[in-house]
Amino acid sequence: MQLVSFRRMQWLFPIAVALQNGEEAIFMPRWVSAHAGQLPVHPAAGAILAGLLLLTLAAFVVTIFSVRKGKQSIWAYLLFGGAATMLVNVVVPHIPATLFFREYTPGVLTAVLVNLPFMTILLFQAVRDGWVSGIRAIRYALLTPLAIGAFAFVLLAIF
Repeated sequence: MQLVSFRRMQWLFPIAVALQNGEEAIFMPRWVSAHAGQLPVHPAAGAILAGLLLLTLAAFVVTIFSVRKGKQSIWAYLLFGGAATMLVNVVVPHIPATLFFREYTPGVLTAVLVNLPFMTILLFQAVRDGWVSGIRAIRYALLTPLAIGAFAFVLLAIF
């Protein structure tokens, strides 16, 4: 079975990010308020929405430049790292939070139903089609989630 090429498939990356962040934008502010005593941080609704919007816009920008600059560009590696981040995001925090709270947590549906299968395929396609390779791909897959997590932590600490 021939899969869709990474060149075409990468456009679904920012759409998947937008779906994930849209689900979180709808439900996260109220959920955070309801669980404020159980969470290490409880940012205001405006901070949550601003962060989600910023991450969504970043996904579109990275994809635009990945398409324009092509294989082995820093933008292709950033997209690869972003896809890895979205895959990590399924298991930290969505699934554990849902199990811990024993209820729906904002973003868990798109995390499991969209991001888990799609980001897995996207990562494999990026390597298979030669858009990323070797140790550099591994570095971006490991460091991008850490960088985005640190960025989110700083934003949460400020707001």
